[in-house]
Amino acid sequence: MNAIAGNRQKASVIIIGGGIQGCSTAYQLAKRGVDVIVLEKDRVARHASGVNAGGVRLLGRDIAEVPLSKVAMQRWQTLDDELDGDTGFRRRSLINIAADEADMQTLQKRQALMHGQGYFHETMIDQQELRERLPHVADYCVGGVVSETDGYAIPYKSVFAFRQAAARAGAEFAEGQQVQRLRRIGNNWLVETASGRYEAEYLVNCAGAWADQIAVMMGDNCPMTYSAPMLMITTRMPHFATPVVGAVSRPLSFKQFENGTVLIGGGAKGFADRARNTTRLDYAKLAVGASNAVDFFPIMRTATVNRMWAGLEAYMPDNLPVISASVNSPNAFHAFGFSAHGFQLGPVIGEVLADLVTTGRSEFDLSAFRVDRFERKVL
Repeated sequence: MNAIAGNRQKASVIIIGGGIQGCSTAYQLAKRGVDVIVLEKDRVARHASGVNAGGVRLLGRDIAEVPLSKVAMQRWQTLDDELDGDTGFRRRSLINIAADEADMQTLQKRQALMHGQGYFHETMIDQQELRERLPHVADYCVGGVVSETDGYAIPYKSVFAFRQAAARAGAEFAEGQQVQRLRRIGNNWLVETASGRYEAEYLVNCAGAWADQIAVMMGDNCPMTYSAPMLMITTRMPHFATPVVGAVSRPLSFKQFENGTVLIGGGAKGFADRARNTTRLDYAKLAVGASNAVDFFPIMRTATVNRMWAGLEAYMPDNLPVISASVNSPNAFHAFGFSAHGFQLGPVIGEVLADLVTTGRSEFDLSAFRVDRFERKVL
């Protein structure tokens, strides 16, 4: 691969999108000596990568994602040292709570499936151990499942840690550069934005909620949608929960930070206006999420919600991301559609894309993540 140094509008690789996947990929490429420019339509970490719940979760992954997620989890344990930055990562374990025996049966089936695939990181716990780990859990809860390596990080800190490490390695970032057109000129890609033209041999699409538009410019169609997952955070409370908490069959997710505040998620979606770059909250759904938190943890009756927000997030019909070479254009790659659980994968996605760009191969089986997997087969 030829490095084109000294020209801020030419590089070997252009990455479209300054979220965690784009910044991680820039870091991995720059670390390998590849000249790279990141084009971000707004600001780095402006959208989902900077405002998500920060879950660093191996627990409950789709089987197809587990190999990637396991490697990503290994990276998170030492990521601050590697990036020489502060991601805010805390290893706290993650417990999904079983509210009844039906939930326990669901977990038993999941455990049999995981063990059959050779995965043993999810451990079922009974009611006594659940209470030892979460003394304030409601009396009716009967058990759960735990992944010990899981935890959380601070999203915007993590993205900026990747950005700063990438910049130190030589990557350049251009913000406020919304891509308007892509063209092939000889063996290179010409990228046109409202205020500039950029050229590179390779193109990587990490454009998040706008990635389907970039994919079409590359020649690839995919049924991506977008939405606005919502979060709320309380004022400081007495410490009552060390593990990150979820539920087996109900929309519940929360974590208590070291300062006592509690972040409540659970996947409830507000209203997304991609054209205007804005989101709007659905307060009825937020109320359901708050009610679930109180139901599982009665101490939450004393909580005061301090702030609520939503971010624009890309979703795929099967909730699996696209991690793939383009099927219709040369030297073009995709990583998008993480469906509200891509944050934890960030460290490994950068490695995978850097491998694809520099060698054309990955050590992982990426067949479940092909960009053309939804195309109708012709008999």
